[in-house]
Amino acid sequence: MPRSGTARRRWALGATAAAILMLAACASDIMKNYVGQPVESVILDYGPPTTMVDLAPGERAYQWRRISTNVVSGSSSGEIRETRHGTKYETTETPGYVERQECFYTFYARQSSGRWLITNFRKPKLECE
Repeated sequence: MPRSGTARRRWALGATAAAILMLAACASDIMKNYVGQPVESVILDYGPPTTMVDLAPGERAYQWRRISTNVVSGSSSGEIRETRHGTKYETTETPGYVERQECFYTFYARQSSGRWLITNFRKPKLECE
């Protein structure tokens, strides 16, 4: 582990960037595996799409919507301070909250021999990867 403050910050920044890049590939890699398969493959794995849009004759977009919630707990910390009037314990509180994330996963399909085959997908936003 680097010792100087600057080196530590660079190391932390590099580690964070590497973690983001590793996570960024997750959903897109999964979606990439469906290209060339019938849309029923996605439906069997994730249920029916939330939305279906006809784009052009023989072309469609299928979209799945996922809402996730995460409870972020609050925290409390304190420190002892010396004042003119004696020793005082000061508390700092950070309230908890519920975080809500809405993600959309979109596949493009083309009709071929009476079936809809996945031809491409829209990359989800970074938070949804």
